[in-house]
Amino acid sequence: MARVFGVGKALRIYFLGKRHPQQRDLIERPYGRFHYLPVALAAAGHDVRVMLCSHRALPAIEHDADGVHWSSRDVRTIGPLRLLDELTRQARAFRPDWVVGMSDAHYGWLAHRLSRRCEARLAIDAYDNYEAYMPWNVPLHWLWRRALGAADLVTAAGPQLAELLQSHRRRGRPVEVLPMAADPEFRPRDKQECRAGLGLPQDAPLLGYVGSWTKSRGTHLIVDAFERVRAAQPEARLVLSGRPPGEVLHLPGVIGLGYLPDAQLPLLVSSLDVACIVTADTAFGKFSYPAKLCEAMACKVPVVASATAAVRWMLDDRAGHLARLDDPADFAERALALLATPVAEYGDRPGWDAIGTRLNAMLG
Repeated sequence: MARVFGVGKALRIYFLGKRHPQQRDLIERPYGRFHYLPVALAAAGHDVRVMLCSHRALPAIEHDADGVHWSSRDVRTIGPLRLLDELTRQARAFRPDWVVGMSDAHYGWLAHRLSRRCEARLAIDAYDNYEAYMPWNVPLHWLWRRALGAADLVTAAGPQLAELLQSHRRRGRPVEVLPMAADPEFRPRDKQECRAGLGLPQDAPLLGYVGSWTKSRGTHLIVDAFERVRAAQPEARLVLSGRPPGEVLHLPGVIGLGYLPDAQLPLLVSSLDVACIVTADTAFGKFSYPAKLCEAMACKVPVVASATAAVRWMLDDRAGHLARLDDPADFAERALALLATPVAEYGDRPGWDAIGTRLNAMLG
C-alpha cells in the first residue's frame, strides 16, 4: 500500500470495533476498512491504537503490526463490566485526541461513552445500515442515534447511507462519504492461470457468486437467473464459494468450492467471465455497498449487479451492468450480454491509500 503523507499535527487516535466483522478475524486475517484506515493514519504519522472486542471466549491479545498497536478483549472471557472498565482504563491511559467507533451500532455508542470519559473528539464510521442487523433492538438503536448526534465526525460508505445517518444529526458537520474499496491483492490476473490454480474448467463460461446466502441480500435470485443462462448456453457453469444451501450445490452446472483460503479469493474472482452481485431493496440491502463488487471491479471482471440506489452509485449508473431488482430474467439477460461482449471498464476508483488520505484530512 502506498504511503499516506500527513496533514497537520500528529494525533493520538483510538479505534474501537468488533474483532470478527463479516466473519473475518481482524487479528488473524486483517482486511478492509477496519484494517487499512487505521494503517493509513499510522502511515501519516499518527499514533494509532485499535481495540477489537469479541464474544468467543478468546484470550486477550496485544501486538504491533503495520505501524498500529492492536488489542483484543473478549466479553465472555472477562465479562461485560470488566470489559467496560478495561476499555475506559486503556483509553484514558492513551489520552486520545479522537475515539473512532467502527463495525456496528454497539461500537458507536461505546465510542461515544469512551470519548466523554477521555474528553476526546468522537468519530463514527459506518459501512452498512446497522439498525437493519437487529431491528428489534430499539434501545441499541436509540444509543446509536444518540452517538451519531453527538459525534464530531460521521463517515459513511456511500451517499445513500450518509443521508440516512444525517437524519439523526441535528448539529455539526454533514456526514462525509468514505467509500468501500478492494484490498490490494484484488487486481487483474490471467484468467486461465487462475482457473488452473483452482481446478476450474478452462473453456466453460463461468458465472460466480461469492458471498452469504440470506433473504436480506435476495440471493434466491441467483438460481433462477442461472437456470435461464444455461437454457441459452448449456455449457455455462455457476461457481460458488462459502456455504450455499445444499440443494443449490446439487443443481446442474453448479460448482461448489467451499470456503477458500483468503489468498485464493482473488484467483476465484479473476477466473470468472461474469461476477454476480445480488442484493435487495430491504432495510439492509438499499444501504449496502458490497465489497465483492469493489473486488470484481478491481480485478477488471464484468459484473451484473442488482440495481439498488447504492449499487447504481458504485457503478456510476452503467446500465449494461445493472439488473432490475428481483428480476431473474433481466439478470440473466445482462449476464448473457456480458458473456457475448465482455465489458469491464469502471474508470479510476480510489484505493485504501487515497481513502485513508481523505480521512486523515477530516481528522486534522
